[in-house]
Amino acid sequence: MKHKYLKGVVTLKLNTEKCRGCGMCVNVCPHAVLKISKGKAFIADKNSCMECGACAKNCAFSAISVNPGVGCASAIIKGLLTGGEPSCDCSSGECC
Repeated sequence: MKHKYLKGVVTLKLNTEKCRGCGMCVNVCPHAVLKISKGKAFIADKNSCMECGACAKNCAFSAISVNPGVGCASAIIKGLLTGGEPSCDCSSGECC
């Protein structure tokens, strides 16, 4: 089963102008969020991103940005560790 997180709250961004298509982001992403097509990376499934930051840390061209430790991944982990409800602390009221 593929994990899905809350829709529309992921901080992942990709600057295709900076991308050189090396594929490192694809190799390190644990949920196959990114793919390569026509020599460039693209976000194939943004809502599956757990915001771990592996893609951004391994991009030699600074084409990817993500705020690791925020959003759904952090909320789910914190909820599991504390036995409480997941909370992203978002002000919109739409998440968690």
